[in-house]
Formats: sequence, structure tokens, C-alpha cells
Amino acid sequence: MVREANEDAALVRPGLFLLADGMGGHERGEVASAVALGVLAELPVGEGQDETRTAVDELLVQAQDAIAEVDTASDRRAGTTTTGAVLVTRDDAPHWLVFNIGDSRTYCVRDGVMEQVTVDHSQVQEFVDAGMMTAEQARVDPRRNVITRALGAGMVTPRADFFVFETEPGDQLMLCSDGLTGELPDAEIADILAGSATAVDAVDALVEGALALGAHDNVTVVVVRVGAVGDEGTVDGAGETEAGEDEPDDDTGTEENGTDDNGADGEAESAETDGTTDETDA
Repeated sequence: MVREANEDAALVRPGLFLLADGMGGHERGEVASAVALGVLAELPVGEGQDETRTAVDELLVQAQDAIAEVDTASDRRAGTTTTGAVLVTRDDAPHWLVFNIGDSRTYCVRDGVMEQVTVDHSQVQEFVDAGMMTAEQARVDPRRNVITRALGAGMVTPRADFFVFETEPGDQLMLCSDGLTGELPDAEIADILAGSATAVDAVDALVEGALALGAHDNVTVVVVRVGAVGDEGTVDGAGETEAGEDEPDDDTGTEENGTDDNGADGEAESAETDGTTDETDA
């Protein structure tokens, strides 16, 4: 079976990679995720770090307002989590500006070591930070879907966390919804990324692995492999996500292809599964 609505959305453009996970416990989560990425698609690429961060903050407010206009058939408001990576310039060198709201994640693999860049805004993450449980315990805890920040869902002001680091040839970025990390532990994800010849192969294996374990939520993955750093501080690479049963709507931007000197090229789709996983604000 497949969920009636795929609540994930992804966007891949040169130098700009975005992912949103509509909140399954809220009606029209699929609309909220698409609205969010439609607004964030206006982010500039290759501009200064400070200017881009300001643009992210401003566009998140616009996305919040747009999501607030989404009608639902109940008093529960539409919402979504989101994460993104955008190429920026800092000290005349290319850097990634990564941001997140909620529990959609961005990882970086460098020199064979995978690290989670973002920090989840969730109840179980607060327990981990307080030393009350391990990360592995949090991954399977029944409260793992209770999030503390979101776009929409009745939140007053969107508050993103930001992370900046220089790009290096050979780096891999992976953006994913919790449909992946809720099924596969980080060690297995790292092994798949390390053992895949291409970004496409990595995405195929990651999504297939999650589906094989009975994925109880939509699974969406974006993998970006950084190539050579250009003479003008640019990055070449490739990024793709893998689709399951159905293609996403064109207006999410998930099927756009293209390359230029600002970043990576790719195409994006999502895997839809059945299940009843909920995400709610705390």
C-alpha cells in the first residue's frame, strides 16, 4: 500500500538543495511542504554568507505566512519540517550554509567519516542532550515524532539553526526526511554512502534499505557529491534523490535538472509508503 498523500518534497538546483517533510499528524502536510520549498526556491546561490542567512530568515517568515493560509478540514494546522544546503561565499571561498527547522536532517561525509550537521528540534533530542537517553534509544523511542520547532503547525515564528563549513572536493552531503533515519541507523547509512559508486546508486540503496525494513513514513533522500573546486570559488557535483512509486508534483521543483558553475545538478523524487507515523509540535 501507498499513502494517499506524499508529505515529503525535495528541490535540487545548482548550488541549492532543499527538503521538507509535511507533518503527518496535520492535514495538508503535503501542501505545507510544497509551499515551503516553493518559497525557499528563491534563495540566492553563491552570495555572501550573511546576505544568504538573512534571505533564509526572511523567506522562512514568508513560508510560515503562506502555510498559515493552507485550509484544513479541522482545527489542526498544516505544518512541515525542512532542511537545506546552499552554496555561499565566505572569505572568497565556497562554503555550505546549512539550516534546519524540525527533524529533517543534513549529514556530511568527509574523509570517510559521516557526521550529522543539523541537530533535531525534537523532544527525544532534548532527552539526548540532557543525558537521559542515547541517540540510538532516541531513534526508536515512541516519542521520536514529537518535534519542538516547525514551519506552520501553529508555531508563532520560524526559528532555524544555521551551520557553515567550507566545501572540499570529495565531500558528500545527504539531506533526508525522518522516514530514512527512523529505519536505518547512521552506521548503515554511512556504509551505504561509502560503498556507492555514484550519488544515484547511494540514493537507490538508501531508499531500498528503508523500504525493505517496512518504512512507516515517506522516504526522501538527496545526495550531493562535491567535485573539483573551480577557479572562481565554485563547486561542481551531482545530487539526486530516489523515487518510490509515484513522482512528486512539478511545482515542488523536485524534477528540475541543470548544471552551472555554482553547484550541483540532479533530479529529485520521493518514495511513498504506508504507515501512521505522526509528527506533532510539543
